[in-house]
Amino acid sequence: MSHPFPIREIARQAGLSEATVDRVLNGRGGVRESTAREVQQAIADLDRQRTQVRLVGRTFMIDMVVQAPERFTTAVRAALEAELPSLHPAVVRSRFHFRETGPMPELTRTLDRIARRGSQGVILKAPDVPEVTAAVARLAEAGIPVVTLVTDLPSTARLAYVGIDNRAAGATAAYLMGQWLGDRPGNVLTSLSSGFFRNEEEREMGFRSAMRTRHPDRTLVEIAEGQGLDATQYDLVRAALERDPDIRAVYSIGGGNIATLRAFADLGRECAVFVAHDLDQDNTRLLREHRLSAVLHHDLRQDMREACHIVMRAHGALPPAGPTLPSAIQVVTPYNMPTPIG
Repeated sequence: MSHPFPIREIARQAGLSEATVDRVLNGRGGVRESTAREVQQAIADLDRQRTQVRLVGRTFMIDMVVQAPERFTTAVRAALEAELPSLHPAVVRSRFHFRETGPMPELTRTLDRIARRGSQGVILKAPDVPEVTAAVARLAEAGIPVVTLVTDLPSTARLAYVGIDNRAAGATAAYLMGQWLGDRPGNVLTSLSSGFFRNEEEREMGFRSAMRTRHPDRTLVEIAEGQGLDATQYDLVRAALERDPDIRAVYSIGGGNIATLRAFADLGRECAVFVAHDLDQDNTRLLREHRLSAVLHHDLRQDMREACHIVMRAHGALPPAGPTLPSAIQVVTPYNMPTPIG
């Protein structure tokens, strides 16, 4: 009787002694037919519960390496910790390596330390630059699976990407912008934290493409490299507003929205439509105060759960699955706010 389970596990499942199970499996006789059926049933039950059997007692140490403003890393940490109970009977422990900005060698040194020290997996949000590509290759050579989060690194040895279809998100923002601005005049400010994050580049491409098709006469004004940080964002937005008196709407791709609104207010300018991304603490408050028109959001808990499952599959602890699908894009207004994590 072929099976992958230890005799001890079968005996526990069947409620029989290990000696009895051994006699049944090796056809030694001296057991009733009903007992043999109980052993067969125990093996069938274990086979159906194979996932749980694989996971019992397994501990997965996962390193989260994220370059993003603190408001976003706080949301990521909360999402992962909220999902940990759903991953039982496996135990997932996490080490967090968060930074808002900084020189690229510091980020690659972090990834190389993980490669030397060892890890069951890395969940990574990082710029799409050659240094990161090389560091991900070194992680793969060390046998450490890498899952990209929110922004992809498709030319690397990463195992999978979890997050939204960013180009579709940008097109969705353009649709909302066009609907709400209507025929009113005014230019649209697009704001990126950095041109090196592929997700922001794809959002901007989707937004420009849809605006060009649906609203070809609407002028788009771009600012970038504010890193999503309020101090730098304020200066960039204020300078753009002073240069262009016709800006009256914002598509915020990279964050820093409190600073953006403060720049409008300090110059006595109206922001008629403001579409942003991610329900972090800042955007949640701004949306409740009706200072944002809408936030394009996705379920970070679902992303964390899927990323952990991908790591587990890489170690053979879960059965194979099909390709990872993009997360659903949610259009959140002050009237359909999701339940907070916690």
